[in-house]
Amino acid sequence: MSTPIPAGHTDPATTTTNATTTPAAQVAGADVVRAVVKGVPDRVSADGLEEKLDARWDAEGTFAFDRGRTREQIYSIDTPPPTASGSLHVGHVFSYTHTDLVARYKRMRGYEVFYPMGWDDNGLPTERRVQNYYGVRCDPSLPYVENFEPPHQGTDGKNVKPADQVPVSRRNFIELCERLTTEDEQKFEELWRRLGLSVDWSQTYQTIGADSIGTAQRAFVRNLARGEAYQAEAPGLWDVTFQTAVAQAELEARDYPGHYHKVAFGRPGGEPVFIETTRPELIPAVVALIAHPDDERYQHLFGTTVTSPLFGVEVPVLAHHAAEPDKGAGIAMCCTFGDLTDVQWWRELQLPTRSIVQRDGRITREVPEWIEGGAGEALFGEISGMTTFSARKAIVDALRASGDLAGEPVATQRKANFYEKGDKPLEIVTSRQWYIRNGGRDGELRDELLARGKELDFHPDHMRVRYENWVGGLNGDWLISRQRFFGVPIPLWYPVLASGEVDHENPIVPPEDRLPVDPTSQAPDGFTEDQRGVPGGFVGDADVMDTWATSSLSPQIVAGWERDEDLWQRVFPMDLRPQGQDIIRTWLFSSVVRAHLENGTLPWKNAAISGWILDPDRKKMSKSKGNVVTPMDLLVEHGSDAVRYWAASARLGADAAFEVGQMKIGRRLAIKVLNASKFALSFGLDPESGEGEILLDPAAVTVDLDRAMLAGLATVTEQATAAFEAYDHTRALEVTETFFWTFCDDYLELVKDRAYGDGAGSASGSPETLSARTALAIALDTQLRLLAPYLPFATEEVWSWWRAGSVHRAPWPTAEPLRAAAGGAHATHLTAAGNALAAIRKVKSEAKTSMRAPVLAATLAVPAADLPAVRLAIGDVRSAGRVTGDLTLIETAEGQGDPNVQGGMVTSGVELGEPEPRKKG
Repeated sequence: MSTPIPAGHTDPATTTTNATTTPAAQVAGADVVRAVVKGVPDRVSADGLEEKLDARWDAEGTFAFDRGRTREQIYSIDTPPPTASGSLHVGHVFSYTHTDLVARYKRMRGYEVFYPMGWDDNGLPTERRVQNYYGVRCDPSLPYVENFEPPHQGTDGKNVKPADQVPVSRRNFIELCERLTTEDEQKFEELWRRLGLSVDWSQTYQTIGADSIGTAQRAFVRNLARGEAYQAEAPGLWDVTFQTAVAQAELEARDYPGHYHKVAFGRPGGEPVFIETTRPELIPAVVALIAHPDDERYQHLFGTTVTSPLFGVEVPVLAHHAAEPDKGAGIAMCCTFGDLTDVQWWRELQLPTRSIVQRDGRITREVPEWIEGGAGEALFGEISGMTTFSARKAIVDALRASGDLAGEPVATQRKANFYEKGDKPLEIVTSRQWYIRNGGRDGELRDELLARGKELDFHPDHMRVRYENWVGGLNGDWLISRQRFFGVPIPLWYPVLASGEVDHENPIVPPEDRLPVDPTSQAPDGFTEDQRGVPGGFVGDADVMDTWATSSLSPQIVAGWERDEDLWQRVFPMDLRPQGQDIIRTWLFSSVVRAHLENGTLPWKNAAISGWILDPDRKKMSKSKGNVVTPMDLLVEHGSDAVRYWAASARLGADAAFEVGQMKIGRRLAIKVLNASKFALSFGLDPESGEGEILLDPAAVTVDLDRAMLAGLATVTEQATAAFEAYDHTRALEVTETFFWTFCDDYLELVKDRAYGDGAGSASGSPETLSARTALAIALDTQLRLLAPYLPFATEEVWSWWRAGSVHRAPWPTAEPLRAAAGGAHATHLTAAGNALAAIRKVKSEAKTSMRAPVLAATLAVPAADLPAVRLAIGDVRSAGRVTGDLTLIETAEGQGDPNVQGGMVTSGVELGEPEPRKKG
């Protein structure tokens, strides 16, 4: 079966220097028919392989990227940059292993793999960690302090309370962010190396590094020039803890306890109108009462006005289809702004803006003009400066006293929007922010981005729906500005008019050749620093871009966009974006947006989406839930190959349970690879030196059982290759591992005596002995390469015992030469012989005697279809089963097979002898 080549690629095997020309070389995986065994240890162990082999790979440049190859010969990976703000958890190990499996497979397929690693440094997680670790907080008004040393070093493991944090200048704070992220990145790299990620460690980047900042700022400047970036004074979601705007993609809807309050709005000469609200503190900000246009209860009120309780502000009663007749009283107050529905009503009904909640989450300290001089001026003076929680209590007390509260508040659970990293519900605050168009308000762009999603190959395909649902449900453009400190600066200045007002409508844009810039510490061209903040001068934009505004450009950053044209042409668009399912709406979508707007293409051809790791209670593991497992301890305890095996056992897109038991199975497999390989390589070695030559020429495989084994291996190779091409690493592992255990449990046992021949140390022997030894060598060579992506350390260790170079640079095996070596034999022949041996051993097991006990006589009933195969392998069956006397083969009578033995074979008339004593020494 030929392996499909991805669109846009030619088969790299036709151009690589590892390409082979003869069937023997193709089977062996190199241009040789003989291999010299010279490094098999007396005792094998999986311990210590990680440190030894990582050092070797580093010294030999095993995974170094060769940029001399053409685009068709390169497979490029847009590796997720993990957030450098603390520690990695086992979920990272899970998903990054999936990426490495692909990288190792593609490299063995002959592609030159571009596999860089980045670190996502900027953003709120880093700032929060720095605040807690060093006991500081940023105060941009403070001057820079040379050689500043923070009051804490994070050694006590406790967070420093905000009130105890020492204020420092913005520059000092950023320096501390850079210091701590550098330390974190070193630990991350240590972990990734221990796990065996085949990353080119010379190809790393930081999202806060100069190249990344320059790339993000250049893209923004071009977005601005094309009209794709714009600023607007508009209501937006605001986190009062972090004091920053929050984008739609960063929201989490969480249950939040509250109370329904039934409140009366007055009508001139009529009955009051009752609304039910969980936020009575926003009554001063009400601009309308709104009901559904079809709600008969309120149709007579549409077009009239009512008066707000306590404050006496007249507001209209209006109709809108987003009102919910079955929720509360069916009529709601629209405040600016209580929730996103208020924003929708405000925008579509063109209502006035009456904001009272400030950026710090407190009620404005000045009495608004619509309340000033009215009945509620004194009350507003009482709540001014209060938190919304305290203001709510004061307003409810006032409503109760005035008689405008009907009954007592009723407890409820409401859904509130939270910033994904925040602890308090978001407020909606009017502020000036920067946006990038993403189709949320542009139907044509939305359709283009949906079309891009159809171009992209999702693995698994059903993840495409998440992308489409997100794009289709957008209700606004991408808010990219953040009121934080450690991030990519928005590269703009604004003129200060003669009046002293800042002219935000005419920003000063730097030329691209000046990027990167920091407007808070550098002056624009044509100005000097002493003109900062004065009439006729300038001010720098103090905001930074959100972390996704940089991460969304990871393909452009690693591919050298506008910096390294040669690299750009060789790796972009990239081949693979691996990532988690929970950031399809953020990282994947935003990357598609940036590449579509800037490059007119998808940033990559494939998206591989990993599932989540679940704890024993079937809950997603995450740092915020406190249920994560430290991965380094796992790697040390079980071995990296074992942990990789566990990760590889889960398919893309599928959630997986954290199972130490699965890791133990993986360790057993790795140790079995070492032991079985030692056995397969032990024949024909010089007893003194431990060295010898092994034949890899398939022409020497002449025995039918050996050929049958190779036929089965050919099928496994086909299946594993097809699975990898379909990004189904789990299927490839399943078929490979299943065959390997059959190989060990059946084939090795069946041919052991024949392979010994004149003795394990004898280099000569009969054609039958040579056939067994050669088949063992060919099978070992092939299986090591099939298992290499999963067990990189064990397979590399074995490879070093008898082969030059690295198994991870050896060609991936192909089925055709194995089939040719099989010479028409069928894999079922090995299955039949294995079943025959199992039937004989079953008798010994039931007799509770040693497997070394000789069988003096026996009759073996075999299904008719298997009889020819068992007859062909009868010599090996007799040897492995220790049958020294007559073994009669008969055809199984219909319905008489043993259901407890695979294949339904039955052994009868058995006469057992005494087992030979074990030889000492």
